[in-house]
Amino acid sequence: MRVIKDNKVIDDNWQIVEGSAIESGLPAGDVILPFSVWQSNREAILSWNDRKLGLLINGEHDIDDLAGDLDHFNIIAIEFPAFKDGRGYSQARILRDHYDYSGDLRAVGDVLRDQLYFMQRCGISSFLIKEEKDIEDAIRGFSDFSVKYQTAADGAEPLYKQR
Repeated sequence: MRVIKDNKVIDDNWQIVEGSAIESGLPAGDVILPFSVWQSNREAILSWNDRKLGLLINGEHDIDDLAGDLDHFNIIAIEFPAFKDGRGYSQARILRDHYDYSGDLRAVGDVLRDQLYFMQRCGISSFLIKEEKDIEDAIRGFSDFSVKYQTAADGAEPLYKQR
C-alpha cells in the first residue's frame, strides 16, 4: 500500500486486518489490529514476539483505555469515518501531548487533502489516502498554509513567538 509519510509517498507493508482474522489466521507481516481485537485477545497477542503490531482506533474509543499498552504498538491508526468527524484530531493530540506516544500515528478512512495540514499539526505522521484520490495532489495540501498562529503537536513556532 502507498501512504504519505514525512511528506513523501512511500510503499508501506502495514496491513489493517479485520476482527475475524484472529481466528482464521493473520496474514504474514506487520498488522494493524482493531481495538476490539486487542481488548479481547491482549494476552495472546502479547506473545507474538515475531511481528510488529499496530492498533486501529476510532473516535468512540477512550484513549485512557489503551494508555498502559502504548509501548506495544509501533503504529496507531486513527480512523476518520467522515470529513465532519474531528474526534481523531483530539485523539492524536492526546496521544502525543498527554501520553508522549512517539510511534507513527496514521490517519485512515475519509482522509482528504484539505485535512492533511491540520492532521499533521495535531501529531499525525502518516496518511492513508483513498485509492480513488490523487496521492501526489494530496501532498500539496501540506503547503496550503505558510503561517502558523497556534502552538501544536508538530512543534512549529507560531507567528506570535517569532517577534
